[in-house]
Amino acid sequence: MRILIAPDKFKGSLTAAEAASAIAEGALRVYPDAEAIQFPVADGGEGTLEAAVAAGYEERLNAVVGPILAPIGAAWGIRKDAFGGATAVIETAQASGLAHMEPTPANALRAHSYGCGQLIAAALDAGATEIVLGLGGSAMSDGGSGALRALGLKPLDAAGNVVPLGGGSLAEVASVDTSGLDPRLSAVKFRIAVDVQNPLFGSDGAAHVFAPQKGADDDAVELLDAGLRNWASVLRESTGRDVNVPGAGAAGGFPASFLAFSNAALEGGFELVAGLTGLAGKLAEADLVITGEGSLDSQSLTGKAPIALADAAQARGIPVIVVAGRILVTPEDLARHGVVAAAQLLDLAGSPADAVANAAKYLAWATSQVLEGA
Repeated sequence: MRILIAPDKFKGSLTAAEAASAIAEGALRVYPDAEAIQFPVADGGEGTLEAAVAAGYEERLNAVVGPILAPIGAAWGIRKDAFGGATAVIETAQASGLAHMEPTPANALRAHSYGCGQLIAAALDAGATEIVLGLGGSAMSDGGSGALRALGLKPLDAAGNVVPLGGGSLAEVASVDTSGLDPRLSAVKFRIAVDVQNPLFGSDGAAHVFAPQKGADDDAVELLDAGLRNWASVLRESTGRDVNVPGAGAAGGFPASFLAFSNAALEGGFELVAGLTGLAGKLAEADLVITGEGSLDSQSLTGKAPIALADAAQARGIPVIVVAGRILVTPEDLARHGVVAAAQLLDLAGSPADAVANAAKYLAWATSQVLEGA
């Protein structure tokens, strides 16, 4: 029997690769002669780089400017193809992630994506002809303006001065100087993984929906939203493109600048990562799929990696088992996506803290139990 073991990360406890290893351990206790194929998955957010590296992308590390100017090391990946091109994978969380910043109102206004632009420049220097941008876990609400600053764009105020980095300064932008913008931006293809449909600004835009998670209070939210609205106006005046589209509000509006100044397309995260990593080929060979994530909830049912994978398996007639830290949906919900059995670590651990601290042990144990009962 071939078991495809393809979990997403268990946030706060296990990476997707670590989760896959624990699940494989539990599966092989029950089916010692099975072929356990470990294949970490992601939905375009945090974990996308890990999935790409597990699928053969070369991991690289660059020193960049973090979201509030402190220097950090940020990883990215690249793989060359047989035709002289190369695909790079970059996560906003690596260079401009919330993990690199204390979420306060002041920092929410200052945070920027400059480091992401530095990674894009490094990918272009390495010969990338296609760049995949994985969004999620970001600290900034700057509409991607910081990233373009690293690539040569100059946002100017009414007096012709370059405005400070950060979403809090976008309301001051009157025009952009594109004379120094890296010309390679027009030649490379950007594929931006998004799993939300929020526009750039407005009541359901980047600032109002996501900035509070980054430390913004009510005043900061209003200032950031006004800045993103102004940034969209400046971009439209400069390029003729309307960037206030569904999905542009992801990662603090990061896609907006690339929709304006490059050949960029927004794509569903799971499908994009699955295509990059060759998941379809692995799925075609599987007799059983085991997937999971830290918290399987109502958001998971909207296209997150485990359920998207379950749907793909169901379409091929392959049964799916889910093992998660906690499961907040009904068995009927899961059955509609082809899931034949499920288990949660909370049923085995003494407490939620115990489940997080000893996730690998409980994940192997839960996998064995659910396979014995399936």
